[in-house]
Amino acid sequence: MLHFVVNPNAKNINHILDAIKVRMQEEGIEYGIHAGASKEETRLITAQLTQSPATIVAVGGDGTLNDVLSGITMPETTVLGLIPVGTGNDFAATAGIPEGLPALELILSGEPKFTDYLECGGGLRSMNVAGLGIDVDTLERTYRMKRGSKKGKYLRGLIGALFSFRGQEIEVTENGETYTINAYIAAACNGRQFGGGLRICPPAELGDGKFDLVVVETPKFWKLPKLLIKLLRGKILEEPIARHVLCEEARIRQLAGKYVQLDGELVASETLNVKIVSGKLRMFRG
Repeated sequence: MLHFVVNPNAKNINHILDAIKVRMQEEGIEYGIHAGASKEETRLITAQLTQSPATIVAVGGDGTLNDVLSGITMPETTVLGLIPVGTGNDFAATAGIPEGLPALELILSGEPKFTDYLECGGGLRSMNVAGLGIDVDTLERTYRMKRGSKKGKYLRGLIGALFSFRGQEIEVTENGETYTINAYIAAACNGRQFGGGLRICPPAELGDGKFDLVVVETPKFWKLPKLLIKLLRGKILEEPIARHVLCEEARIRQLAGKYVQLDGELVASETLNVKIVSGKLRMFRG
């Protein structure tokens, strides 16, 4: 049986659900559709469904996938699918999952693969990218906006952050080393991109048993345009101010700051504790 956990506010969701029902009936597969009206409800629904072996399909964007992942009770006996219908769909790009209904065919005909994810403390998880820095500043600005589409608000928030964000002091502990740095970006990457296509870590792999920690030192203001161009081209790791290491766990503590981001969602926390989980959860992906 397939359980579809749906973001009822996703784009074209009624069309997507109608098509899902048709395909399930054609294939003769039992299914259930569960709509989460909030993050908390989505996690609760998922937790209830995964108390025993289950196949759960998140229908939405990166935020919905994060809510479903964080709600899973027993990762070892859960198979996860994703039908990307969000605005960014960054994780899907790394995982080779097509957007919209073609993803359903991948689930119906494919074999699930072991897929890493991040434990971030307090029962929270991340499938794609967890971090802080300019991405958090952008999201804080976006959350304060009352008008516009989600994608439009994010773009305006990013432009505002680019003109005003000057980095933040953080303490990083990874691979037995602790250091303090004024960081522009600090990200634990399971996936390769965030922010609707910003390729923060092209080498990241979903099943290698490690995550990629990327810490970019704050550049001089006049060097910001070059840094942005590098980020847009997926070449930020070529910069000498970028530190890139593979980790199984790491700790990032903000010396000033209230939030971190997990897959594009703000979480109130001064510290980001990240640990890779490998060889437990299986997922339909390319």
